Amino acid sequence: MAEKIFNKGDIIFQQGELGSTFYQIEEGSVGIFAKDPDGHDSLKLTDLTKGQFVGEMAVIDTFPRSADAVCQEDGTKLIEISEAELNSFFEKDPDRITQLMKALSTRLRDLTRDYDKAKAIAEQVGAAGLDPDKEFLRSLRKYTYYYKTMPNEIPEPSAESVREKKAKKKHSEGFAKNVVSYPAGTVICREGDLVECMYDIHYGRVGIYNNYGTPDEVLLTTLAADNFFGEMGMVSGQPRSATAVAIDQDTTVEIIYPADFKELFEKNPSKIDMILRHLSSRLRVLTAQYLEVCGKIAEKAEEN
Repeated sequence: MAEKIFNKGDIIFQQGELGSTFYQIEEGSVGIFAKDPDGHDSLKLTDLTKGQFVGEMAVIDTFPRSADAVCQEDGTKLIEISEAELNSFFEKDPDRITQLMKALSTRLRDLTRDYDKAKAIAEQVGAAGLDPDKEFLRSLRKYTYYYKTMPNEIPEPSAESVREKKAKKKHSEGFAKNVVSYPAGTVICREGDLVECMYDIHYGRVGIYNNYGTPDEVLLTTLAADNFFGEMGMVSGQPRSATAVAIDQDTTVEIIYPADFKELFEKNPSKIDMILRHLSSRLRVLTAQYLEVCGKIAEKAEEN
């Protein structure tokens, strides 16, 4: 890990670059900017301040930088961390595990929101009799911009990372603090609940439903052993977006609370790595889906 000092206007990294490190802000602030499709004007997306992370996806997965990171104050102090240094980074302050997971989950939540909006826009573009207002046209430019500036395909994991994933031990191996078995049909967590925990399936299958137990019930997906669920509710403080139900008899899950991260890291560090890679994988898939919808919007907008 290296401590780096930046002054106002210094570029930390640029949109489109492939990064191998990320940063945590110790002092000062960093602005995140997106360029327009022509590369002329920049739009400030957000300001990041002390304690927040910059470019965190790079340490877990190979994602192109999605925006420019620019120093906003003289004497801004950043800690630079590579993947190889991640364990040391956590050892110095285990609370950083929760901080990093929250940062990734926030990105996942925000991207889910943008994806849902993009799908709604895609259905409207080209509709007969549509009279777009300024806000709608701004939305079209946003999605067209994203499609044109991001690579056509999200990079696939390296062969080495694929081999590493296959070689990972079962989720049920190693230290686990809270393990519970459920009879088939048991509701593990319910849509709308506010519970700050996530779940790791050790045995059996779990069904994820919307509107469970009503005439509008929808099975969204079925998860088998060695899968996580519920991580968004754990760190975002938002109500559960779906109901999880045990499908098999003696379905066994590990319940993980943020307060458990320190002990998990000390006794079973591979579990922390699994959770981070799970969040990264979800972001990778959702980013590809979002890019596909943005492409459809761009094509329809050009036709009109």
